[in-house]
Amino acid sequence: MDIFLNELFIGLSLASILLMIALGLAIIYGAMGVINLAHGQFVMLGAYGAWVLQSSVGLSLLLAIPLVFVAVAVIGAVVERTVVHRLYRRPLDTILATWGIGIVVEQLVRLVFSSDARYVARPEFLDFGFEVAGAYISSYRLFVVFFALGMLAATWYVMYRTEFGMRLRAMVQNAEISRCYGISARRVYAMTFAYGAGLAGVAGALVSPLVSVTPTMGTSFVVDAFLVVVTGGVGSLVGAGASALMIGEASAWLSFLFNETTGRILILLAVVVFIRFRPEGMFPVKVRG
Repeated sequence: MDIFLNELFIGLSLASILLMIALGLAIIYGAMGVINLAHGQFVMLGAYGAWVLQSSVGLSLLLAIPLVFVAVAVIGAVVERTVVHRLYRRPLDTILATWGIGIVVEQLVRLVFSSDARYVARPEFLDFGFEVAGAYISSYRLFVVFFALGMLAATWYVMYRTEFGMRLRAMVQNAEISRCYGISARRVYAMTFAYGAGLAGVAGALVSPLVSVTPTMGTSFVVDAFLVVVTGGVGSLVGAGASALMIGEASAWLSFLFNETTGRILILLAVVVFIRFRPEGMFPVKVRG
């Protein structure tokens, strides 16, 4: 029972991390059709932002999160306004451009902070663990799980209960008619890209106490996050949550039964087979066109 509960919690913890990173991808890809290969670098910027605020200003991680969100969102808006908005409806060019932006950002961070690993301290009141039926539960990881659920709920509210969300969904359904009603595609897309980048930054800040903060840390996370988005259904928040849970638990159990490398290979093969027979994902978003 203790092994079962321990692996179950590890999978849940991994799922919450994947969900936070995948939310920004799901919004940007689902609403704008942009495959943002620089998303991992936004995660990395969030982690470095938390480290800078903690080491230089003495700000705790929880107080740093809102500032990280705003800072990374602004960077995302600048990227969208200067590069991405010129490449809409040109998917290959967008992929190459965001990949190049990611490389530039990564090298800039390496020049400024070097390649040395940095560490972010978790909040003191969450720096403990407890046992449940013999399984060790980290209070900080449990906090991350609930925070990820809160981010999912907040994003759902933004998408379905605010004027911005209404305008965004109108653009997804029919961009031409939306423009006729006075909806500015330029403004909506800029805000969408900024919001998705901000979510990635928050994810990076929350992950920073669990991993080493390095210039390349975002790359490994974003690959699994893309799997979550594709499997769940592009642009579907419910699909992102369900897919993150499935992939997170599968990663934990397969790594336990075999090893981490074999587990990743098996998950990738399973995703390939799944999208072969259901390319629209588990919860496809209906678009009228």
